[in-house]
Amino acid sequence: MEIIKIVAFAFVALFIVLLFKERRDDIAIYVSIVAGVIIFLFMITKITAVLQFLQQLAAKANIDFIYLTTVFKILAIAYLASFCGEICRDAGQGSLGAKVEFAGKIFILVLAIPILMAVLQSILKIM
Repeated sequence: MEIIKIVAFAFVALFIVLLFKERRDDIAIYVSIVAGVIIFLFMITKITAVLQFLQQLAAKANIDFIYLTTVFKILAIAYLASFCGEICRDAGQGSLGAKVEFAGKIFILVLAIPILMAVLQSILKIM
């Protein structure tokens, strides 16, 4: 199973980070960031497979592709903002991480407005 590989890699990276944490905190941060990026890059192939499946499903269900694209963008923003926020917290910059996550929430809100408007219009047509 691939999750075992990821968990093992994360434990090795954690061990290296803990070794360097007391002597060279800067190297520990770099190791943590690189490990996070490697795990993220490994997961991109899985994410693209899920996105392709959802696109095929949406095509069969006659769902407008614009809405699906917006949902994908919202998911990407949520994951990237969370990932960046965690990296900032790992580096001891929790305040910066919180600001990145706040900015991500605002971007999500902006992207969600057209979908909310479409849902409201659909509701108003029914009534």
